[in-house]
Amino acid sequence: MSALWIAHVTVTDADAYAQYASRATTAIADHGGVFLARAGRAVQLEGQGHPRNVVARFPSVDAAVACYNSPAYQEALSFAKNAATRELVVVEEVD
Repeated sequence: MSALWIAHVTVTDADAYAQYASRATTAIADHGGVFLARAGRAVQLEGQGHPRNVVARFPSVDAAVACYNSPAYQEALSFAKNAATRELVVVEEVD
């Protein structure tokens, strides 16, 4: 079953985060990920809001986790570590 990679992000260093985003885009695509939402308009109806929300669809939970653990994504992530606070979850889609 396909899975959604959902990230909620508050960017604190735009230049470094841009380096992350550029590299992460390639890593995500290499693992079959396709962006459904990426920092577009959002309306927070409940809970804590974040300025940047990202949703990508992967072929499976395993593919999304493999992406996260891949050397290419981990290299990208090194640019985000001190450039943003992030929450990331992978959720299996319903059939």
